[in-house]
Amino acid sequence: MKIGVFGTGMVGNTIATKLVQVGHDVRMGSRSAGNEKSVAWVKSTGARASGGTFADAAAFGELLFNCTAGGVSLGALQAAGAGNLGGKVLIDVSNPLARTAEGMTLSVCNTDSVAEQLQRAFPDLKVVKALNTLTAPLMVNPSLLAGEHDVFVSGNDEGAKARVSQLLKESFGWKNVVDLGDLSAARGQEMYVIFWVRMFGALKSPMFNIHVVR
Repeated sequence: MKIGVFGTGMVGNTIATKLVQVGHDVRMGSRSAGNEKSVAWVKSTGARASGGTFADAAAFGELLFNCTAGGVSLGALQAAGAGNLGGKVLIDVSNPLARTAEGMTLSVCNTDSVAEQLQRAFPDLKVVKALNTLTAPLMVNPSLLAGEHDVFVSGNDEGAKARVSQLLKESFGWKNVVDLGDLSAARGQEMYVIFWVRMFGALKSPMFNIHVVR
């Protein structure tokens, strides 16, 4: 499958690299076609990897990942262009984290989410929130932790969620994908990141996740 990945940071790099490793063709998008991180990633990853602008990645991908920071995600998709996004599925991995003098906070929460903002701005896009509740290595390799643990999806389109759940299982190795319902559930998924930050501080490691016991 051809997949576009928006973002050149750790999350975008980790997800894009794994997708190439399991056989997908991936184009990494950034603000400029000559982005230094994107160029280095293409050089180190091989023939299935390519780089370009957000618009290039959006036009290339049959399925898209938003791995940009939540505060700039809307701008990234606007740069990608509505015509290139079309009716595609977008997996939104972003979190609206913002650093203040008092510590980490959220730029949007409670009554809205980044995922919902993206969906409103691009109504033809099929936004699915996923993977934002854990560190990048675990996103693509849940077996790094022993035992059962979960990943969550939410979205307004049932077919899109099913497609994303299949990708998470087949390409990343997830066994437990929990469907939280419509995209308003993304508010809780994104607000969890504040708790995640505190857990990271307490455990002195990002290598943890949660499991729903029922």
